[in-house]
Amino acid sequence: MSYKRLDKEDINDIKSIINDPERVLYGSEISEDYSHDELGDIESYPDVVVKVASTEEVSKIMKYAYDNNIPVTPRGSGTGLVGSSVPIEHGIMMDMTLMNRILELDESNLIVTVEPGVLLMELAAYVEERDLFYPPDPGEKSATIGGNISTNAGGMRAVKYGVTRDYVRGLEVVLPDGRVVEFGGKVVKNSSGYAMKDLMVGSEGTLGIITKAILKLLPLPKKAISLLIPFPSLEKAIGTVPLIIKSKSIPTAIEFMQREVIMDAEKYLGKKFPDNSADAYLLLKFDGNSTEEIESAYDSVAKICLEQGAIDILISDTTEREESIWKARGAFLEAIKGSTTYMDEVDVVVPRSSVNEMVEYIHNLYKEINIRIKSFGHAGDGNLHAYILKDDLSDEEWERRMKAAMDKIYAKARELNGQVSGEHGIGYAKKPYFMEAMDPAVVEIMKGIKRVFDPKNILNPHKIWQ
Repeated sequence: MSYKRLDKEDINDIKSIINDPERVLYGSEISEDYSHDELGDIESYPDVVVKVASTEEVSKIMKYAYDNNIPVTPRGSGTGLVGSSVPIEHGIMMDMTLMNRILELDESNLIVTVEPGVLLMELAAYVEERDLFYPPDPGEKSATIGGNISTNAGGMRAVKYGVTRDYVRGLEVVLPDGRVVEFGGKVVKNSSGYAMKDLMVGSEGTLGIITKAILKLLPLPKKAISLLIPFPSLEKAIGTVPLIIKSKSIPTAIEFMQREVIMDAEKYLGKKFPDNSADAYLLLKFDGNSTEEIESAYDSVAKICLEQGAIDILISDTTEREESIWKARGAFLEAIKGSTTYMDEVDVVVPRSSVNEMVEYIHNLYKEINIRIKSFGHAGDGNLHAYILKDDLSDEEWERRMKAAMDKIYAKARELNGQVSGEHGIGYAKKPYFMEAMDPAVVEIMKGIKRVFDPKNILNPHKIWQ
């Protein structure tokens, strides 16, 4: 499809809509950061960046883009890993970060209403100060809520509490032609027609631009305790996970990690991890309203781990220990990134009963393909993060080995009835693997939905299947 490239007249028209020249960036004013996301492999500059501050501005910009056939790419903090916020067709980039207000806390209904630019860590701190809890917990705490909704982010607490979609009650959305609509609302139950709200969650900015979100909250658990459990091998650690799940003592989180990733995190943070002597670890978290309640939950799990060959059970029952462990876990991505010249990532998800087979398969791939692969992930929900490292490989050799590794990982995930992405999305980078995995009939339905929402295909083109 042919799109209009913006000229000086378009820039002046957009400035008249925004009415604040400092919030419209053009030419050399556009920072290099706007050309890529966190991994940075996919680069493309927008013609103009518009830092919108209200739903009205978003609506007017979208109407202008629709009337003039200009592509628009919405962007939050740019922490994505698959190119979802990269403006492949240039055009207008809509920076949502100034729409960062918490609009209402409704404690009677246990919901909070926010703008899309609110950061995850800001929302978490705000509600926790009021003894409330927003459970979705992706590793990147500086991501925006709008970005989390657009990729249906999961995170470490998904085992017990679910993912972002489970906490979205309502959305205000600007459609590609500029119309403003509301999907869902404050109600707990809704059987009124199609689930339009749920269609928006995970759509990666291809159907509409989220300008307001009504989110479900829970009472804040009074107590949390983590168990750091060292194992002599990755096989023993990951093989224990299905038994933990089967025990029905559901932890808040079940994470797996290897010693080499912990060492990367220690170097990156300049702080020692509580233990780095074992080959592999499970990190479990339990929360509840009393120490007794939590101890009852984790006692049976600890016994299972010891029976399966765990070296020890390290209990983290102080705030200081808790913070040191989970801060290190949160730094894994950046730590791995800093340990190599470049990397690419895989975000597959498989049924929980197959997580051990998938992890062992990825772990053994480096021998077959002769490329370093580091992995960690949310073992309790089957969402595994594998990072393929370039190191000193030439560009040509890197492309060959990286593609070979990815082809095998995604093929194995399909064999185990898994999916291409558990929480990072498809974006631009993972489209080929998505198309291989999806039933063509399902893709046709998605194309039809896109045509209904965005007949001119101006909203975030070339993402997911396009």
